[in-house]
Amino acid sequence: MDVRRASVYLKLATVPAASTGTNVTCNFLIICAAPGTSVGFEYNAVTGILRLASNVDYWDAAAVELTYSPTDHLWLRLREDGTNVYWDTSPDGSTWTNRRTLATPAWIPASIDDTAVDLWAYRDAGVTDYAAYDNVNTLNDGAVHTASATLSGQTTLGATALVEAHATAALAADGSLNAALALTAHATAALTGQATLTADAASTEIPEVAELSAGDWDLYIEQGSTFVQEYVVDDDPAFTWDGWTARSQIRSEASANGGLLLDLTDYLTVVGNTIRAAVPAAITSTLTRNGVWDLEVVQGSTVVRLLNGRVVVSPEVTR
Repeated sequence: MDVRRASVYLKLATVPAASTGTNVTCNFLIICAAPGTSVGFEYNAVTGILRLASNVDYWDAAAVELTYSPTDHLWLRLREDGTNVYWDTSPDGSTWTNRRTLATPAWIPASIDDTAVDLWAYRDAGVTDYAAYDNVNTLNDGAVHTASATLSGQTTLGATALVEAHATAALAADGSLNAALALTAHATAALTGQATLTADAASTEIPEVAELSAGDWDLYIEQGSTFVQEYVVDDDPAFTWDGWTARSQIRSEASANGGLLLDLTDYLTVVGNTIRAAVPAAITSTLTRNGVWDLEVVQGSTVVRLLNGRVVVSPEVTR
């Protein structure tokens, strides 16, 4: 996990009670392979203190300590901008207050292959309870229909729908990528990919296309090269996106505060059963960092998210 120029945030939904324990904690840390080395938040239920620490050998003598507020500290965020690490808190996941800023420890850029998010809790005595972490890097505020079951014949689609991704990518000398589809391009080879669409038809108020939710789908984009990708519903020959428009964005993080890196909407076309993204090289050259993306279809006031995932931007992706 590479946390450089990235952020991780969550809702601390439930904290443990002190009870009769003398050491009762819950923790939100970014750790590495070196034992006891981490940055993060440590809540002590016995003292009522929220500790903002950059630990070496399990301790930070300069840690910032806050009197824990279940309202003001309901949401916690760690972020890094290439220079500093920031500890932020929020009552709602939208309005953030910075509580500590520290020069990025050397182990963060040096440990990109072995860093991880570590969520854990501990008590040494007392009544057994738990800590709960929710909404990790997501805000539960979108008009999104999610999916939970395989599409069946009770819908007009008639069967499990697939977003098919089959292409032969030709990489020209100028580095542009021109093909019917480019999911990943690590070499001049035939590229294939598939995302199974699932459905949840429990509510008749959900529009039919809400059943076409394929979940996570990552984009790999080379800076300065043309990016082309198509999403095809090919299970039903009669299917069409008539009456729907498509929209898509790349943001720095999956939250209301995520910075807009690129609005892909202008580079989408919808024809029949296909949504096509074609981003020219002049535009991909402006992308300088990784992010997250989503693809939605819109009809009137109805918005359905089809795909979302990571965006990996690199000069090396297709070489």
